[in-house]
Amino acid sequence: MDSCMDKYDIKMLDRIDAAVTVCDKNLAVVYINDKAAATFASQGGASLKGKNLAACHKASSVEKIFRIMETGKPNVYTIEKAGVHKLIWQAPWRQNGEVAGVVEIAVELPDDMPNYVRS
Repeated sequence: MDSCMDKYDIKMLDRIDAAVTVCDKNLAVVYINDKAAATFASQGGASLKGKNLAACHKASSVEKIFRIMETGKPNVYTIEKAGVHKLIWQAPWRQNGEVAGVVEIAVELPDDMPNYVRS
């Protein structure tokens, strides 16, 4: 049976207010949405598709990407750059049950974002 997502095109990710970048297990960028292309405009924007992430990341970042693929565990953290706070979520994506690469979603966080502690 087809999943309900089968009727949606991946381009729907261009219409969300989060930067989405996807690489394959060789670190080639296979997808970059409009928000990510705008975020990385000074590094090439949409033309980054097909490029290797190792060319624009520190060795320690490349190691983390490979660790995500090896362990299957996401890497999640927050950053602040130019006064903007973001949540960064990097996790493996799978094809036919096998890790096929890593997806990164970067979401800008509002300064007044509430935090709820639930029991």
